[in-house]
Amino acid sequence: MNRRTLLRTATALGAAGLATGSTTGPAAARGTAPSPATAAGRAAGSGDPLRVQVVLFPGVEELDLAAPYEVFSASDFFTDRAVDVRYVALDGPGTITAAFGTTLRVEHGWAPDEADLLVVPGGGYARRDDPGVWAEIRRGALPRALAGAGRPGLTIAALCTGVMLLSAAGLTRGRPCTTHHRARADLERQGGVLKRARVVDDGDLVTAGGVTSGLDLALWLVRRELGVDAALGLESMLEYEARGTVWTAGPPRS
Repeated sequence: MNRRTLLRTATALGAAGLATGSTTGPAAARGTAPSPATAAGRAAGSGDPLRVQVVLFPGVEELDLAAPYEVFSASDFFTDRAVDVRYVALDGPGTITAAFGTTLRVEHGWAPDEADLLVVPGGGYARRDDPGVWAEIRRGALPRALAGAGRPGLTIAALCTGVMLLSAAGLTRGRPCTTHHRARADLERQGGVLKRARVVDDGDLVTAGGVTSGLDLALWLVRRELGVDAALGLESMLEYEARGTVWTAGPPRS
């Protein structure tokens, strides 16, 4: 075990103790008694892994892509269910340059049929030139691929202006959704039913607001798919408490 892995594991174990023990603090104050959602997440531990794919494209925002990836990758420390997280790109394996110049190696191609959660970040919507969301909308290939990705068992999620890629794909029309505050008017004009919430969960479509909401989107989906204890453990490890309102189509999840 290398030093980075050792430190990360120690941090996760310490956070798990904070989340599940009797320590005082925000997580403990909210309660850590096992819930049906937690039990369901643990029961899935003996089954298939939770397969998460984060979609990359040229001009994608660094924080948009990194926050969900970090949360889902670290969730493996707090659940008995295996979690497989990977970056994917429509054009297949290759190199992507993000909005602020970060170069990323993408090792996996487009395969939504092999995912349980497909997460679409944003980036570059404020400018109309290449690269970014506007360029991908003009190109058309990614919206078409997203439009054809839906199937039973797949949740398509997006944050920030990545939601506008779903809108271009027709996936938000007539559906409760949200996006970055500067794109809300466009989302409504294109048929989305805007909810002024941090995260909007409409079942197989989950959307979130501006850049930092990627943390809240991922923490909500961890809570939904892996249980409350996993989400609490992550909050302790990340030293971040999920913020804002989550709008859901059904009754509140336990």
